Amino acid sequence: MDGIDGGVAIVTGGAAGIGRATARRFAAEGASVVVADIDADGLTGTVDLIDADGGEAVAVETDVSDADDVAALVEETVDTYGVPDFAFNNAGVEGSSERLTDQSLDDWKRVIEVNQTGVWNCLTEELAVMADNGGGAIVNTSSIAGLSAAGGAPYVASKHGIVGLTRIAAAEYGPVGVRVNAVCPGVIDTDMIDRASEGRGGQNIDRVVQAKPLRRMGEPEEVAAAAVWLCSDDSSFVTGHPLVVDGGYMA
Repeated sequence: MDGIDGGVAIVTGGAAGIGRATARRFAAEGASVVVADIDADGLTGTVDLIDADGGEAVAVETDVSDADDVAALVEETVDTYGVPDFAFNNAGVEGSSERLTDQSLDDWKRVIEVNQTGVWNCLTEELAVMADNGGGAIVNTSSIAGLSAAGGAPYVASKHGIVGLTRIAAAEYGPVGVRVNAVCPGVIDTDMIDRASEGRGGQNIDRVVQAKPLRRMGEPEEVAAAAVWLCSDDSSFVTGHPLVVDGGYMA
């Protein structure tokens, strides 16, 4: 993809799943990658895979719900590789699948703090340094749950919020050269989907898969390709857009 080689990318939630696949794709396209997550062992595994592929990456243990942690992540990125050209704000949790009135306030707070406040924390730090450096590209991970009622209430609310943050960031920072988009995955073959499937007895997930025109789960690498494309020069006139990667479910 044009414009990725030689750049610097931050990937949160990079210890597994979509985050790991996207970190590897950035590295394969020639970017130096800072991989962030709270899972130290998973981070090491991702960096080892990138090293084995001949890429360049470092791991930074980060809790995205902690503003100080995120500030330190961006500072370490600048110190190690320079100002980031790209960021994939992907860290997230699924929360409970119970009905709204059966949800606990603690679960609500946890999901919002990680999924939505985590993206807020990342955006505020990334946008500041990118704007001062002449621009960049950011992709936030929302979900089909950010465009529909597909999931538990805290998760759906958090993912709708990410679409809103994406749009306002794109509108405010486009004039200084920063593009901001979102990916909205459907059912992707990850550990998160495995946990969600167990929590719902597998039936709801199976129904969603069978409702997709493509009749299968997506692969993390398919979302990674979309996320990296949104950061590349190939998507240079795309900003403020929630790109659905769902096998046709929302259609």
